[in-house]
Amino acid sequence: MEWWHAVLLGVIEGVTEFLPVSSTGHLTIAEKLLGYQIDDPSVTAFTAIIQVGAVLATVIYLRKDIWRVGTAWLRGLADDKKRKRDYKFGWAVLIGSIPIGVIGLLFKDEIEGVLRSLWFVAGALIAWSAVMWLADRAAKQNRGEQDTTWKDTLIIGLAQCLALVPGVSRSGATMSAGLLRGFDRVTVTRLSFFLSIPALVAAAILQTVTQFDEISNGVGWGPTILATIVTFFVAYAAVDWLLKFIAKHDYSVFIWYRVVLGVTLMVLLATDIIEPV
Repeated sequence: MEWWHAVLLGVIEGVTEFLPVSSTGHLTIAEKLLGYQIDDPSVTAFTAIIQVGAVLATVIYLRKDIWRVGTAWLRGLADDKKRKRDYKFGWAVLIGSIPIGVIGLLFKDEIEGVLRSLWFVAGALIAWSAVMWLADRAAKQNRGEQDTTWKDTLIIGLAQCLALVPGVSRSGATMSAGLLRGFDRVTVTRLSFFLSIPALVAAAILQTVTQFDEISNGVGWGPTILATIVTFFVAYAAVDWLLKFIAKHDYSVFIWYRVVLGVTLMVLLATDIIEPV
């Protein structure tokens, strides 16, 4: 991979990872347009690994919250008299992170194979836009982070599994589920950030361990590391912007963007301007 390709893909990943527009969908489209075989093992591994940059950006941005919840969870494990709200929230995040790990392992081959087709990406972009629209309109927004239970995060975590289909969007799936559970937009956005950490780290570790040689002989570790670094800086800015934006706006701009991108992609595929894989 050329260095400027790595920089470009890192920027795309950083911008789109936490926006409800599907970072994997965008990376798959960009990789195809740059001439890569999108179902090649080294390319799918690259796509997963550079997400670590976004995870690190989230951890640093939310470091005070993560420290608060983490220490409360550990204290609660040691002493049941210290099991307060943050202790329960810590368990909620852990429980909500389980479904995507199980489903991701069970359907790993399908996710890295047939679901990488740009037809799936286009269809998912459009189809999930309808879900996001319904969730945004039906949202009561009468619950905050303090109201979060393990049942909420388990349901949101199950919805997160749908993001294994490129084009759905992990953040779009978790935010939609959270809104339907009555949470306000800022809370569901923060919950999406928390739930992303275990999911993305696990995916990156799995790909690094299982596809180390594929990366070495394919995309290359130099470009992969460069893209990860770029992702980190861009994602940090994107997280900050999204929390401020979503506090005053709904998801309409993202929904319309997804529909336009999905329809455009279908036209390009139908006219054979680009190939689906």
